[in-house]
Amino acid sequence: MKVNSNMQALIAQNVLRTNEEKNAASTERLSSGFKINHAKDSPAGMAISNRMNAQIRSLYKAKDNASNAVNVVQTADASLTEVHNMLQRMNELAVKASTGTLTSADRNAIQDEVNALRKEVDRIAKDSEYNTQNLLGGEQEMKGYTENSSVKVTDYDVDFPKGQYKVDIAAKTIEVYTDKDKTTKKAVSNLKDVSAEDGIFTATLNDGSKLVLSYDPASPVATDVDVTGIGGMKIQVGTSTGQEIQVVIPKMDPEALGIDKVDMRTEDDARKSIEMITKAIEYVSSARSGLGAYQNRLESTVASLAETVENLEGSYSTIKDIDMAEEMVDYTKLQVLVQAGTSMLSQANEQPQQALQLLQ
Repeated sequence: MKVNSNMQALIAQNVLRTNEEKNAASTERLSSGFKINHAKDSPAGMAISNRMNAQIRSLYKAKDNASNAVNVVQTADASLTEVHNMLQRMNELAVKASTGTLTSADRNAIQDEVNALRKEVDRIAKDSEYNTQNLLGGEQEMKGYTENSSVKVTDYDVDFPKGQYKVDIAAKTIEVYTDKDKTTKKAVSNLKDVSAEDGIFTATLNDGSKLVLSYDPASPVATDVDVTGIGGMKIQVGTSTGQEIQVVIPKMDPEALGIDKVDMRTEDDARKSIEMITKAIEYVSSARSGLGAYQNRLESTVASLAETVENLEGSYSTIKDIDMAEEMVDYTKLQVLVQAGTSMLSQANEQPQQALQLLQ
């Protein structure tokens, strides 16, 4: 029997301390709901869960971005609905003004209404905004530049390769420069078709993407064209650079629609106006069709992001979250062991007192 070294007490104390530490850790897990509260709990699990949590939070924002973009497209389409209605009215007036039964006073009255409609189209193009950003005034078009002022880049698809091109409208050819100094050029390898008619030059690639230029039909010239690839509204729909959707909305003012010179004050001009307005209606219809395609794509993106987030949340929960039922079993066991250890330590500390009986 030893007094200075109570081995039973030391053993009970060590076991009690270990169980108390485990019980404290179990209490923390039950309180937080996480099975990984510190890096020491699972170094690899902590790194994986933090990276996954960052991705999940970013995807939530990307989903919000896509949802906001749907609202942008809907706003633009709503404005174009009114533009479409006004063009339809202008078409009716043009047909009416083309008949020979009207007087000059009648046609002047028709022209006054046409002027009012044209001003309203111009106002809608200037004032249609989303979050202070203009939608129909050309700010959301793809940007392109030409060397000759008589030729303008009317439109080009997002998928049309950016670069510097040599366009010969009269010869109906397009080549791409292979160096910045514009000393060497080659044929566009994936070119499908080139057309130049009625002041519109169109280069179409095999994938369907187009470059559209407007020119003076009286002088079809050759010019350099810079396709910048800049423009539109880029919507970040992913967690990495480049995961974006570029929403392009063409300019919709009277000049872009080709109705800035519509005049119905004579019978001949009224007949010419019918063709001009018909082209404007086709232009707006094409733009609205494109907006519809954007909306469908963005809504699919929102649905896809929601499903991705759901799956990642499940994986994150598997790594990070605690199983409350399983942890409660361990917690209850540890509580019993702590209580038992405390009782045994108390009994072990009483054993040295038995040595007093030998001294009596």
